[in-house]
Amino acid sequence: MSKKQNPANSEINVRLRRPEWLKIRFGSTPNFTDVRGLINRQKLHTVCESARCPNIGECWSRRTATFMILGNICTRSCKFCNIGVGRPAEYDSDEPRRVAQAVKELNLRHAVITSVARDDLSDGGASVFAETVRLIHEMLPGCSVEVLIPDFKGDLHDLDTVLNAKPQILNHNLETVKRLQKDVRVQAQYDRSLSVLNHAKQRGFITKSGIMVGLGEQWDEIIEVLRDLRAVDCDIITIGQYLPPTKEHYPLDRFYSPQEFAELKRIALELGFKYVESAPLVRSSYHADEQIPVISEISK
Repeated sequence: MSKKQNPANSEINVRLRRPEWLKIRFGSTPNFTDVRGLINRQKLHTVCESARCPNIGECWSRRTATFMILGNICTRSCKFCNIGVGRPAEYDSDEPRRVAQAVKELNLRHAVITSVARDDLSDGGASVFAETVRLIHEMLPGCSVEVLIPDFKGDLHDLDTVLNAKPQILNHNLETVKRLQKDVRVQAQYDRSLSVLNHAKQRGFITKSGIMVGLGEQWDEIIEVLRDLRAVDCDIITIGQYLPPTKEHYPLDRFYSPQEFAELKRIALELGFKYVESAPLVRSSYHADEQIPVISEISK
């Protein structure tokens, strides 16, 4: 197992100090302790822990978590991500049941399921996503399910395997602007990601994507991403500040102000997105349960 490291980034990531609005303070709460205990007891992984999400204290204290299936070793080497890279072990066939059981114990209104990339599997893990969605719907019928998926190398048959399980939201992140894709996402492709979202939308699903800012993109490039997502009728967008997990990760270029995030939200809504989360600490599943009214409205 290895991390995505580049020693040349160290000086840049140390030099830029976090502004006050990015300083995170939280203490352990009973809910936080309960969620951690449940995850440990069910032997599950969360992106909250593996990706070092800055919102773990807030979200777990609200009794929400983003479950990460198919293990915690990724076959891709995205330079922004803290999840370990290597050769994954065989996936756990009982994991979907345990995830669904955890969702039921938390009594979630909205569950978010993501995964590491599993390019070693013939279907990229699509069947495991589908089984997890089906079991959540079976165990907790009132809970909506959002899947944050890899691109399955653009294989639409694998994508359909997930969609046939009827998640309420299909989420796939572009992560950054087109110019920086090869540097940041390495094995992913900008147009391929758009085609994933377009296929899901053509099948009638609510679609969602997310980007980070602060990697060296220009303002007009961010607007281009928003326009490209609206061109495939993407419904929901999340925009957050890139924070290097370690000093060896992809270098941070700059911090965006809360006012700039507010302006991006205004522009995204003006372009036609139905729901926008745009703030420094926003991540893909941040306050995802607040999208429930949007799901209801779009589904009418």
